[in-house]
Amino acid sequence: MLALLGLAMVVVFTVLIMTKRLSPIVALTVVPIVFALFGGFGDGLGKMMLDGLKMVAPSAALLLFAILFFGILIDAGLFDPLIRRILKVVNGDPVKIAMGTALLSLLVALDGDGTTTYMITCAAMLPLYKRIGMNPMILAILAMLSLSIMSGMSPWGGPATRAIAVLGLDAGEFFVPLLPTVIGGAAWVVFTAWMLGRGERKRVGSVVLQSGGSNCYIEEILGDSTHKRPRLAWLNLLLVAAVMVALVMGVMHSAVLFLIGFVVALMINYPHLEQQKERVLAHAGNAMTVVLLVFSAGVFAGIFSGTKMVDALAQGLVDMIPPEWGALFPLVVAITSMPLTFVLSNDAYYFGVVPILANAAAVYGIDSLEIARASVLGQPVHLMSPLVASTLLLVGMVDRDIGEFQKATFKWAVLTSLVITALALVTGALTFIA
Repeated sequence: MLALLGLAMVVVFTVLIMTKRLSPIVALTVVPIVFALFGGFGDGLGKMMLDGLKMVAPSAALLLFAILFFGILIDAGLFDPLIRRILKVVNGDPVKIAMGTALLSLLVALDGDGTTTYMITCAAMLPLYKRIGMNPMILAILAMLSLSIMSGMSPWGGPATRAIAVLGLDAGEFFVPLLPTVIGGAAWVVFTAWMLGRGERKRVGSVVLQSGGSNCYIEEILGDSTHKRPRLAWLNLLLVAAVMVALVMGVMHSAVLFLIGFVVALMINYPHLEQQKERVLAHAGNAMTVVLLVFSAGVFAGIFSGTKMVDALAQGLVDMIPPEWGALFPLVVAITSMPLTFVLSNDAYYFGVVPILANAAAVYGIDSLEIARASVLGQPVHLMSPLVASTLLLVGMVDRDIGEFQKATFKWAVLTSLVITALALVTGALTFIA
C-alpha cells in the first residue's frame, strides 16, 4: 500500500506540474501533505517537514549566494572584455563565429541560468549570424549544449541543485569528481561548434567585415552602464579564480565560499550602501524564487522519506530489475535520464524519480552520490523539451518553432549526453560495482 500511495503521489505531482495546474512550489508542498494525511501520517507530519527543510538548507544557501555572486560580477562587466575580444576575432568566418558562440555561451552559462545564457549569447552573436547568412539554429544548438554542460552539472545549476537537495548530499563531494567530465563536455561543445562551423563555411563562405564585427556591433551590444567596473576586471577575475580553487580543494562548505565571494565582490565593486542595496534587489527575485523551490523540495523529500513511501517504491523497483544489472545501475540511470527528463520537468524527475532510484541503488551498495551524478547526464536531451521555459525563449530569439529546433538538435543532444556519460565512466565519476 505504501508503494501504491507513493506512486500515486508522484503521478499526481507530475501531472499537476506538467499541466500547470499548480506551480512547482505549491505542488511540492501541498501534494505530499495531502497524501501523508490520507495515509494516516498526520501525527509526525511536522517533524518530517522540518527534517526535510534541515536537509536542503545548505543547498538553498549555496544556490542563493552563487546566483548573487555571479550576478554581481556580470553587472560589473567582468565578461565584457572576453565578449569584445570574441566579436573582434570571429569577424565573418563561420567556423570562428560558431566556436566563439560556444566559448561565450559556456562562459555565460556559469551562472546557471538559462535565460541569462540565451539572452546574452543571442544578443552578442545573432547580429553576426544574420549579417553573413549563417543558420541561427547553429547558435541555438551551441547555446543549449553549453547550458547543459555548465548549468546541468554545476552544483549551483538547477538540475544538480535539485539532485543534491533531494538526496541531502554535499555539493563539493558531488561536483569535484565531475570536474573532468565538465571540462571534457565543454571541449566537446567547442568541437561540435567547429564541425557545424565548417559546414556553414562550405555553404556561405567567409565574409570579411571591415566595420560590422567591431565597430557596428560591439559597443552597441555591450553598451555602457553605470554598474560596470572595467578597472576592477582583473581583481574580479582573481576573486572568481580564488573561489573556484577553494571549492575544488574543499577548503570550506561551498555555500560559505559563495557567501564570502558574494560579499567581497559586492564590497569591491559597489562600496556604497545604496549601490549594494540596488544590486542585491536586482537579483533578489530570481534568487528567492529558486531558494523557495529548494525549500519546497525539502518538504516533499522529508515527507516522502519519513513516511517510508520512497523505501517501498525503491523495493518494488529493485524487485523488477534483474540482479545481474545491479553493477550497471549508475549507467542505467544515466541512459534513462535522457527520455525521462525529456518527458518530465526537472522538478518532477529530481523530486519524484531520483529519490526512488537512489534508494534502489543502495540495495546494490551504490552511493547516492553516483546516482545524483548520473541523473544530470541527460540534461542535453532535457533542454530540447518544450517543458523548459528558457528553451521556448531561445527558439523565439532565433525565430524558429520548437519542432524545427528539436529536429535540428536531437542528434547533437543525444551525442552530447553519451559523450559526457562515457567521460564520467572513464574518469571515475561513475563506477561499476562488482
